[in-house]
Parts: sequence; C-alpha cells; structure tokens
Amino acid sequence: MPRALHRHAARRRSALVPALCAATLAAGALAAVAAGADAASTNLLANAGFESGSLGPWSCSGATESVVNSPVHSGSYALHGAVGNSDTAQCSQTVAVQPNTAYTLSAWVQGQYVYLGATGAGVTDPATWTPGGSGWQQLSTGFTTGPSTTSVTVYLHGWYGQGGYGADDVVLSGPGGGPSSPPPTSSSPSPTASSSPSSSPTGSPTATTPPPNVAVPVAPYVDMGAWPTPVLKDMAAAGNLKSLTLAFVTSVGCKASWFNAYDPRSGWGKDQIDAIRAAGGDVKVSFGGASGTELAQACSTVDALFAEYDAVVKAYNLKYVDFDIEGAAVVDTAANDRRSAALAKLQQAHPGLKVSLTLPVLPEGLTADGVAVVRSARDAGVALDVVNVMAMDYNRPSTDYGDDAVQAAQSTHDQLKTLYPAKSDAQLWAMTGVTPMLGENDDHGVYNQADAQQLVAFAKQHHLGELAFWELTRDANACTGALYKCTNIAQAPYEFAKIFAQYAG
Repeated sequence: MPRALHRHAARRRSALVPALCAATLAAGALAAVAAGADAASTNLLANAGFESGSLGPWSCSGATESVVNSPVHSGSYALHGAVGNSDTAQCSQTVAVQPNTAYTLSAWVQGQYVYLGATGAGVTDPATWTPGGSGWQQLSTGFTTGPSTTSVTVYLHGWYGQGGYGADDVVLSGPGGGPSSPPPTSSSPSPTASSSPSSSPTGSPTATTPPPNVAVPVAPYVDMGAWPTPVLKDMAAAGNLKSLTLAFVTSVGCKASWFNAYDPRSGWGKDQIDAIRAAGGDVKVSFGGASGTELAQACSTVDALFAEYDAVVKAYNLKYVDFDIEGAAVVDTAANDRRSAALAKLQQAHPGLKVSLTLPVLPEGLTADGVAVVRSARDAGVALDVVNVMAMDYNRPSTDYGDDAVQAAQSTHDQLKTLYPAKSDAQLWAMTGVTPMLGENDDHGVYNQADAQQLVAFAKQHHLGELAFWELTRDANACTGALYKCTNIAQAPYEFAKIFAQYAG
C-alpha cells in the first residue's frame, strides 16, 4: 500500500496484504431489516440445481471451476480450483430482487482470500472476504437496493488460493431472513454466542451506564473483526492495559456497521465494553480504516451522517470517538467537510465528547491532504482532542523506524502550531498522538521493542496526548506468518502492550 497517502496495509478487515490493496473494497455487511416485508431466503446453489452437479445460472471464469463433493462439508463447491500466486477466479449469478429492500448475503467458504459480494444498479458493492485459514468460515454481508433495482449479481471471487478454495450454502435472505446453518462438522468455525461473548449480531443493547471519567493515554487498536472475536477484558489484563481503541465502524450505504458485519444499534460488543469500564478503563470506537468506507463518504448530507455517528455514540454511551481517515478518504474534500460539520453537531449533542483524527504521516509530518482534514475540522468548530498519526509503512528507505516515529511526532506538533497558533506548546503536545505498526510493517521496515521504549520515553518527556499501536491481536499472537496476525519479530506475547502501558500521560 503506498505509504505516502495510506497506512495499515496489514490491518483492516481483517488483513489487507499489499496485493489486495489494489482491489476496491466497498464497505458492507449490515444485517438490515426493512419493515413490513416478509422474510425470504434462497440458497443460490441448491435452487440452481448446483448441488446435483449443474452450474445452472452460475457463470464462472478464471482458474478451473468444477462441481465437486467436499470431503468436509456435505454439498458441493460453487468455486473450486488450485491456483498460483497471481491467479483469480470468479463465479457469479444474477438474481431478481425488490427495489428499496434490505438483503443479507451469506456463504460458507474455504480457502484464502475468498470474496463474497453483490453488484447492481443503486447498490454499493458490500464485498466481504476472508484472509484464509483452515476449515470453513462463514461470510455475511448486506445491502439495500435502490428505488429502481430489480436485479443484482451475486459473486464469489477467489484470490491467491492456496491449493484450492470453495464455497457452499450461498444464501440470499430478504428482510428478516438470516444466514444459513453452519456445516455439520466440528472443523467449521461458527460465530455463535457460545464461542465469543460478543459474536451475536442480534438482541437489544443492555441498559447504558455512564462511562468512567478516565483518561486514555494508551489505547492500542483491536481489530474487532478478527476470528475468533477478541475478548477485550482478557487482552487488556494480559497487556497491563486499561483502555483500547475498537476497530472499525464502517458503512453499508449510509448506515453504520461494525467492520461489515454487525449493526452497532444492536449493541454488539457492549458487554465487552462494559467489562473494560468495570475494570477502570474505557474504549474509543474508531470509524473508517483502510478497507472500509467511512460514513462521511457514504452519507450525502450532514444530518444523515450525524444521525449515524449519534446512533453509535448512544448505543455505547461513548466519551471517545476516533476517525481513521486514509486512502481515498483523505483526499475526499466534500466528505471531509461533511464529517467536520457532523462532528461539530455531534459534540453539541454530547458535551465533552472527545474526538481524535487518525491520519497518514511521514517523518516530515502530515501530508498536505492530512493537514487539510485537520483544518476542515478546526474551521467547522470541532474541538479536536488528538491528532493521531500513523507512524508506519513509509515505503521508502529508512534507517530506523523508532527515530522516524519520534520525528513524525515532532513534525506533527510543529504543523499543529501553525494551525492553532494560540495554543501553548504543552497544549499542542497534548493534541499529538502516535500509532506505529508493531514488528514488520507492510513495506518490510521493522518497529521493534527498542523503538517502542524510545517512543514511550519521548511521550513521557513531552506528555503526548495518546500512544497506540496496530494491533493488539498481533502483539498477543507473537508469531511469524501473515502480517495481519503476526509481527514477524522475536517477542513474547503482549510484550509491546506492556512497554506502552508504562506511559501514563
């Protein structure tokens, strides 16, 4: 991922490897419900005669596709083939839908980088995908049709298969419908309430209680879309942490969605947030990220955007919100101005709400587009708590990632001084946050434990507003492997968290 304008290639939903960054991933996966419509569920394989060995209405291209019996799951693959590191394959089917109607699309898939999505007039492609792993995994996404939409094309797309990939039980559900049942085998992971305290998208939020009046000087990011769903209380305790930043709320159309899967209005994950608060900490909820569409780009009016932000703040009684703005979002002036106006309105509705902007950075400071995002917020009257810079993935020769992070912090502080000339030096440092990527970055630069100690010492000297890192699950795994889940350096589990936890503000 080009570092000059982006970062976090290994992050986000759940892992974007550099090759996948070239693919356009629109946000998706809200199990929306349209009132007054009967539930309808259609298995796009079985109803097409696919189970009996016919491709039926499915059109396939790319690597070899065939209808074969699965040794793990009773049924057959919709998409199957042994491919190399540059091959892709896709099967698609066009199905009739109703206008102005919410649909849920789900499938059981096996293999690495298998996408599920739908396209059509008036529909934003809600692509969701899996970074792979053993066994079967369920993908679930959602979309709402436009006023003239009468059909959509559902597709399964395989990318970088590792010896084969496949899909079964591709189910399109109308309003009120749900995903298919899991495959009848213990080797198929199932996102159920029994396997994770916050994996169920259904149910009403529990009664809200006031969040604690605590500061969050250290709040590492947690990819809430990782599988299995992270257990926040356990991770915080193991890393000596009090507070966390939860990633990411994206959009399905102009509707808030947890990382293309769950509706925040349902209170998904609130039990986990309550547990962090009960232990004396708090959470930030982060909107946006590298692989999702931030709501400001999806909502066309300030009022509609405010309503979505407001719904999330109310659902979790938030005191802290973060906006991770990168990629195309950084240069979207209209969306950035819309966000700024909505955030000013949000702070009026929720006095004391603290807002942070998380932006790309170089050692020389924020990009010109990043500075414009901060200026837009300032001019709209947003009281910014922190400008958090993503000190990672510079994509250029670098001698020391620790030095680069410190230089980026100093440069950002100096830029803020030009934007906020009336603020004192101490106030400007308190507005500066730094978020490195642990271990190996996507550009193969390395941020190690000594670099973390260096940043903590710098933060103590200047009293920075926030330290964070991407990402706590990677720190916990302490492994060698794919960058979305491993740091690829020698470390003990939670070693970085314990270093960052030494900072108290």
